[in-house]
Amino acid sequence: MSPARDTTATTDPTTDRAGVFGRLALWSKRHRWSALLLWILAVAVITVGAQSAGSAYRNDFTLPGTDSQTAADLLKRHGSAQAGGSVQIVFKDTDGLSGDRPAIVRTLDRVRGLPGVADVRSPYADASAVSEDGTIGYATVVLDAKAEDVPEQDVARIIDTAKSGAQDGLTVELGGDAVRGAEESGGSAEGAGMLAALVILVLLFGSVVAAALPLVTALFAVGGAIGLITLASHVFTVADFTPPITMLVGLGVGVDYALLIFYRYRHELTHGADRQTATRTALDAAGRTVFFAGCTVIIALLGLVALGLGSLQGVAVAVALTVLVTMAASLTLLPALLALFGNRIQRHVLMRSAKARAKGREEGGRWRRLASAVQRRPLPSLLAAVVALLALSAPALGMRLGFADAGNDPASSTSRRAYDLLAEGFGAGFNGPLLAVGRGDTAAAEQLRTTLTDTEGIAAATPPLPSTDGTVFTVIAFPTTSPQDANTARLVDSLRDDVLPRLAERTGADYLVGGPTAAAQDFADSVSARIPLFVAIVVGLSALLLMLVFRSVLIPLKAALLNLLSIAAALGVITLVFQHGWFGVQPGPVEAFIPVMIFAIVFGLSMDYEVFLISRIHEEWERTKDHSLAVREGLAATGKVITAAAAIMIVVFAAFVLSPSRMLQQFGLGLAVAIFLDAVVIRCLIVPAVMQLLGTRAWWLPAPLARHLPKVALERPTDE
Repeated sequence: MSPARDTTATTDPTTDRAGVFGRLALWSKRHRWSALLLWILAVAVITVGAQSAGSAYRNDFTLPGTDSQTAADLLKRHGSAQAGGSVQIVFKDTDGLSGDRPAIVRTLDRVRGLPGVADVRSPYADASAVSEDGTIGYATVVLDAKAEDVPEQDVARIIDTAKSGAQDGLTVELGGDAVRGAEESGGSAEGAGMLAALVILVLLFGSVVAAALPLVTALFAVGGAIGLITLASHVFTVADFTPPITMLVGLGVGVDYALLIFYRYRHELTHGADRQTATRTALDAAGRTVFFAGCTVIIALLGLVALGLGSLQGVAVAVALTVLVTMAASLTLLPALLALFGNRIQRHVLMRSAKARAKGREEGGRWRRLASAVQRRPLPSLLAAVVALLALSAPALGMRLGFADAGNDPASSTSRRAYDLLAEGFGAGFNGPLLAVGRGDTAAAEQLRTTLTDTEGIAAATPPLPSTDGTVFTVIAFPTTSPQDANTARLVDSLRDDVLPRLAERTGADYLVGGPTAAAQDFADSVSARIPLFVAIVVGLSALLLMLVFRSVLIPLKAALLNLLSIAAALGVITLVFQHGWFGVQPGPVEAFIPVMIFAIVFGLSMDYEVFLISRIHEEWERTKDHSLAVREGLAATGKVITAAAAIMIVVFAAFVLSPSRMLQQFGLGLAVAIFLDAVVIRCLIVPAVMQLLGTRAWWLPAPLARHLPKVALERPTDE
């Protein structure tokens, strides 16, 4: 197969039989204004439609079949007050709360009349709601829906009204999931990432116009995708944290895809092609690479659907839709922009190329020398890189999944201050109570409370709280340890596996352990149990796609193993930073869905660079049949653009470490580290070393498979 490169200016692309992506590029070029106006109109219509319809984001963390979900359904079905969300209003007066009673009662009366409030229980109605020394107490505001379903403006009014009751000597703070959600505010992560990306692109191309094209393409794609996702939220269950994730991925992938195509276009110009031929060739070669790489990302994301974990399915579909729109923008909008600004870009590209040649600089020379150095000592290079990645991966073996709580919030937030006050007044486990739910008679309810009180690891238990119809009762048990403590997780397991089954045998009643702390543990356990199936689906489908593209068995196997290695290393870094508290980060568990989200996205994005690099190596191999030369030339042709694309992805992803959301911080750090390791360690060191060691065996495909697999080529032969 001849290379997908047409370096002459005499070819007439209107008569040459271009591939489907080349024909798409030629259409966009000829109808440049129409293509641009269509994109502007499409994004405008989608945006106006999304703003008119509004969003319907909703979180769904239901886990059918788990104890916590069964308990929640039971409480809701029988009208228990514990079925809804709640907010704690915490009061502290170092001189004692007894003198503040009139002020506290007035405050609670005002809160009782607010929207979203079903009931308010005063600290004076229950002696257990005041600390032993009488300085700290709490009121419970029962919401009329789950915390995530109460409008933020209603929660904000509760916060403002309660805080207005503070006075000299009396401190008022508020806690609960609803309060934490209302307190979180967006940061400037997107703007910081875009600015950094623009700087890198200007340094790469030396031109603001050339640098702006990939960025503009990404912005169009993200704008359209966000609007579509907003509309889709009315049909599918899409979590409220989806927009920042889709923007994060859309910006990184959008610039990445556009840059890969634009760099190939620039490469063709510097080798003598006219603008029309350069556009056609760039889309025929790099465009195909983007298409197959994008399909791999979408396959990896849709693998999340196999997990069957509520909101994660909506997130997966939303991000896959973002990648699809981004891919479409790169293949249709970018060629139109290249046609509009082609003269200026061509003059600048040729001028820079001439200056480089005059100074004796060789295109890709540094990368060619790096590849040669690796090829001289492939085994030591491979071992050193693999050992380093394994060392980074080791901490991931001890990763503990869960969810951050108010104890991980900024010290200045009211939710964190309320958390600390409750721990100070009532013990560390007060912030993560367990709901023991039972069905039985009064004696069974009392025996449940007695059993829980006598259980090691439980500090106290409330009297049984009956449901509205009196058929279900709830005992709230307070562990001696904090919600995120590993001992609390062991306590939940002990109650379910040992303590409550024995009690059920004696009383004949049914008992379940629920509540937010138990639900978080169930979610983490469900994710852990389904990860093997998820990984098998994603790796299997992606390997099959690569096998079709490169007609090789070893290339897909190598790609899968190396991608798994970079992802494991990224998860190891997340564990060190967020679980062990490196760099001053508040220690806590890793968000339960972070590993699968990072796996899906990074596995797909890593394939971008894999396909881009290996396709160029494959071009040279088909042209020269010299394997060592093909590896060197492939890295020389792609090393600079892979590094630049990775740098842009890294700064966009790393910018989200500035977000106030701990989940987005983990997400951004994990993606940035994984892309860095993939682009620098794997693509520049491990892949050349492995390809050199494999030699021509890299392209081996068993004859039976070769006969039955359809031929799918990334390179379009010029002699078609």
